[in-house]
Amino acid sequence: MSDYREAGKAIFEKMMGPNAARQMAASAEEASGLAALAGLGLDFAFGAVWSRSGLELKQRSLIVIAILITTRMWPELKNHIRIGIRNGLTRVEIEEALIQCLPYVGFPPVASASGLIIEVFRELGLDTETKTAEEKGLL
Repeated sequence: MSDYREAGKAIFEKMMGPNAARQMAASAEEASGLAALAGLGLDFAFGAVWSRSGLELKQRSLIVIAILITTRMWPELKNHIRIGIRNGLTRVEIEEALIQCLPYVGFPPVASASGLIIEVFRELGLDTETKTAEEKGLL
C-alpha cells in the first residue's frame, strides 16, 4: 500500500494544495479508528483511482461532479466543484455538466445543485451576479 499512499499524497496535494495534503496525511496517521478513513482515501480513492493515467484530472472531476449531483451528496459536491476548478474545469463546463444531468436525474437535484454551484462560484470570485432559485423566490 505504500506506493498507493505516496501516489495518493501526491495527487491530493496537486488537487488540494500542500496544507490540505499535510492535514490529510496527518489524519491518516492518527491512532483513532476513523483515521482509517483518511488512509483509505489516500490509498484507494487518490492513490489507486485518481492517479490512474486513463483520464485527465479534469475529466475525472467532471465525472465525480455528475455522480455527486445524482446521489445528492451536497457537501462533497461543493468540495468537488472547488477541486474541479483546480483541475482545470471552467465555469461553463461545470454548468453544462449540471444541465447534462437534468434529463437523467430530474429538476429537484439539479435545482439543489445549482444553488450550491453558485455559492462556490461566488466564493471563488467566478460569479457575483447569478442568483439562486431561493434568492429569486422560486423555492
